[in-house]
Amino acid sequence: MKKQYVLIGLMALIVQFAQAQFTLDGEFRPRTEYRNGFGSIIADAADPGFGISTRIRLNAGYNTDAYKFYLSFQDIMVWGENRQILPYDQNNSFAVFQAWADITLGEGFSTKLGRQVISYDDQRIFGGLDWAQQGRNHDAALLKYKKGKFMADVGLAFSQDYSNPTGFQSTSTVYSTTGYFSYKTMQYVYLKQAWENFSGSLLVLNNGFQKYDTNSNPDGVNSIQTIGTHLDYSKGKFGAAANAFLQMGDTVDGAYLLGLDLTYKTSDKVKLGAGLEIISGNDTATADSEAFFPLYGTNHKFNGFMDYFYVGNHANNVGLVDIHVSADFKLNKSSSLMVKALNFSGEQELVSGEKSLGTEIDIVFKKAFKGYALVVGYSQMFANDGMYELKSVNESAAADMQNWAWAMLVIKPKFLN
Repeated sequence: MKKQYVLIGLMALIVQFAQAQFTLDGEFRPRTEYRNGFGSIIADAADPGFGISTRIRLNAGYNTDAYKFYLSFQDIMVWGENRQILPYDQNNSFAVFQAWADITLGEGFSTKLGRQVISYDDQRIFGGLDWAQQGRNHDAALLKYKKGKFMADVGLAFSQDYSNPTGFQSTSTVYSTTGYFSYKTMQYVYLKQAWENFSGSLLVLNNGFQKYDTNSNPDGVNSIQTIGTHLDYSKGKFGAAANAFLQMGDTVDGAYLLGLDLTYKTSDKVKLGAGLEIISGNDTATADSEAFFPLYGTNHKFNGFMDYFYVGNHANNVGLVDIHVSADFKLNKSSSLMVKALNFSGEQELVSGEKSLGTEIDIVFKKAFKGYALVVGYSQMFANDGMYELKSVNESAAADMQNWAWAMLVIKPKFLN
């Protein structure tokens, strides 16, 4: 009789897994960095930085006809950061990176609720920021529609940190979490249509940031609206991508971002690129803010890998004009080399009247092995007078060499599928 119950249980389990799919995978990503001018100009008297960080992720997915569920845990460890035999994690970096459910509503509609990565197009305004070990996520609710090559998303978010709780209530709706990207409210509509060789998208986004009065008391929100499009064209060996965004609101007016990138494959092994991006900045002679803020994109992907601009810095400044050229070489079936040169200048003048900022060279080598990959990079900044002024560093006190080198191992095991 017991054997019958066991058989019935096994049959029920088989039926359950036949109707659903469970996946379990992970990621192990240590990265070694030598920083001698990464993010800003380093002084001659300062010692270069050197360290190793590791991202570890464990991801579980469960799919049925009715819904999809996804859960991702991560920890970011800096080698030697924890004192030995300490019973807790000193950097407190263990977190739920993603936890969402995507529920099928029928007729092409679904809703995605929870902590999730929001990424569109080339990730200029919304991106996962995968380069950063911690990545980027949002606690949001999405209503999604897809039919053929057309898609539409409506996103909503309301952020709260439950400060000063009393009983079952919070004493206020003040959002006291601070930072460049910490919004209190978010609403957006994203539309995209694709054709054979061309695709275009439209984004209408509103963000509300906690506002304070002159006495540092909470006083509503400052709202910023971002409206724009991304266009993508490719045919044969030629490709083109363009961005055009406007920004306006309580704290900014008339800000804009314009970008154009062209690519051409000279052969199966060589792809050349050239592009221009203009990001509006503030005129130092006026008090009005006309500086565009790229918000939640993968900013490391743009404007140089050394992160001198818009990666936790350069907000509400003189803007940027970025002219760049690149070459991608496929060395063999498992390795590639990318070389990129970027020339930077301010969209507006600095106090001295200077605009020229400098030139950066980025080199990235990738090698795929069986089950893992190795990525190595080197970047060097050739700063002009304007860069020293922008970063408030005396040129005579700066190091002669401003460079950054890194090596990263990427292993993504699939435990169950």
